[in-house]
Amino acid sequence: MRIGILADTHDHLGNLRLAVERFNAERVELVLFAGDLVSTFCVPLLRNLRAPIIACYGDNEGNKPGLEAGFSLVGRLSEPPVAVTASDGTRIVLVHMKRQLRGYGEEFDVAVYAHTHRPRVERDEAGRLWVNPGEASGWSFGRPTAAVLDTSTRTAAIVDLVPDTRAAVSSSRCVPSETEPIDREHSARDSDDNLACAALPPASATSSESDADSGGGSADRPFAPV
Repeated sequence: MRIGILADTHDHLGNLRLAVERFNAERVELVLFAGDLVSTFCVPLLRNLRAPIIACYGDNEGNKPGLEAGFSLVGRLSEPPVAVTASDGTRIVLVHMKRQLRGYGEEFDVAVYAHTHRPRVERDEAGRLWVNPGEASGWSFGRPTAAVLDTSTRTAAIVDLVPDTRAAVSSSRCVPSETEPIDREHSARDSDDNLACAALPPASATSSESDADSGGGSADRPFAPV
């Protein structure tokens, strides 16, 4: 089963439209959204998907009742963690922040998370796949991305939504696209979704920002609005 994954659109309608077009072209059978759509005016674009969508809330949603009402027409939206079972039996858990899986007692094969705005695909010591699709918006690091998961092989690939943006940020150590094992050093650094890194800011930003999570809210948004 092929599953499209995206997150952190933060009201970027153009890139959300590109993600929908890419998933339709890839003929995905399901789309998972890992939070931070933000505004209700983004929901109508999701009606163009040719696959059902399952989503979880992020920490920057502006109107949860409105989003819930809009999603009732296109798919399912819930508070994380959200358990999803693929048609082939693959067990997936969907959250916005990795720390939302602390204490999660259910077994899973794939974990999908976001919030850091940095794409990453990795395996833990138990062989479970962890997928962060990065930011569809591109506001923070200038590289709008999504991901496509193949449950038959338990692999995922990061896809660039805008041509040539990967080359523009290829020197950033924070945007790996290949599957790599989790090492102890990385696990300790990233366990709280609080990595800070130097990457390309949006054109309107004058200084680099940290995406440290202190519990949500606009004060710790990991992107610079334009």
